[in-house]
Amino acid sequence: MFKRITGALLCAALTLTAFAGCSLSPATVTSQESSVKDWPATVNGVTLKSEPTGVAVVSPNLADVVLSLGYDVKLKAKSKDCTQQALATLTNVTVNDVQTIKSKGVSLVLTDAKPTEAQQSALDNAGVQVIAIPAVQSRAKLQTLYTTVGTAMKGAETGAQCGKKAAQSALMTIDSVTRLVPKSKTVTTGVYLYDAAGGAATGDTMAGSLLTAAGITNVAGGSKNSKMDITALKTVNPSLIFCPKGLKSTLSKTEGYKDLQAVQSGKVYEMDPLLMKTEGENMITAVTYMAGIAYPSLLKTNSAADGAASSASSDSVIPNSTIPAGTTLQSGDQGDNVKAMQNRLKELGYLFVNPTGLYGDGTVQSVQDFQLYNNLDTTGIADSKTLTKMFSKDAAVSPESNSGSTDDSGDTDNAG
Repeated sequence: MFKRITGALLCAALTLTAFAGCSLSPATVTSQESSVKDWPATVNGVTLKSEPTGVAVVSPNLADVVLSLGYDVKLKAKSKDCTQQALATLTNVTVNDVQTIKSKGVSLVLTDAKPTEAQQSALDNAGVQVIAIPAVQSRAKLQTLYTTVGTAMKGAETGAQCGKKAAQSALMTIDSVTRLVPKSKTVTTGVYLYDAAGGAATGDTMAGSLLTAAGITNVAGGSKNSKMDITALKTVNPSLIFCPKGLKSTLSKTEGYKDLQAVQSGKVYEMDPLLMKTEGENMITAVTYMAGIAYPSLLKTNSAADGAASSASSDSVIPNSTIPAGTTLQSGDQGDNVKAMQNRLKELGYLFVNPTGLYGDGTVQSVQDFQLYNNLDTTGIADSKTLTKMFSKDAAVSPESNSGSTDDSGDTDNAG
């Protein structure tokens, strides 16, 4: 149900408007060529002399940002609360597990909380550096978070530029969903509750801004520090409540909360708690899900791309790909063919967003860049000629990448 809602809404967001938003979740190719200006790099008071040999992330938020940057191949360990599926095979550690961290080839630990003196000393003695990078509380500071993490992972120029592009892409994606929210004279009110003890996504937090981006009037918008008094909540009485998994039942039994109209009408929607606590790929999923719940009409648009693909001959495909011969892909399209193309663009170093199968502004720019360096008309439309060149063995790679061309199509599912 959750995946159907988010997937359908993103399809609608890109097909109902002539100015489709950027593709989902920002990222970059992990094989970027390093710059001589990358190292040494100073991040939050810590100077890194060279690129980390391996990284341990002990913060779900930072793990989500690393995934958005496409730098997860550098990760060697994580904390138990980093429950992102893409990191499931990594060893769980805490900052105190110095020997385990060291044995995994880790030279850098990323955390959102400053280590204690004892922890810092133990890590120093083991030759492992640690950088504390706290979460941010506003859209305006998101780029700072991304560039900081990028710099720690890949250097002062390469990593920072990746972070900048990734943050901009994330915000463009969120804004593309906001633009598709239907205009109405009726105000849709809602709130995200962390618990049944006053915890809420208030207006001074990034999580609070996600509700607003989903076209929902956040009734906790005037509250601060992630707290909203139950008396105030009862007064505004939101029509929708979003909350972490497992809280819905508690709300229905708790005084003050059980009488709210959203609880009484069954409009309480549980979400993975990480979606509203992390600031990478998950926050985009959160916005699309909440918007889909608040505005079901956004889910009714079918994908133009899938229809076009089904009409193409299944007996003939573009060499080295799964895309039917004669296919043309353009802004607003969505489906497996778009995703296959995005994977190939990423492989060649042109794509700076995670492949999702959604042809938005970021994908248009990537296609234009590919066309420019391959002597094709820079239309931003992936016609048959462009796709054939793209999947050929002599396709020119981006000057910003040293990944080189490969023989396969790169049609892998690594979207968030």
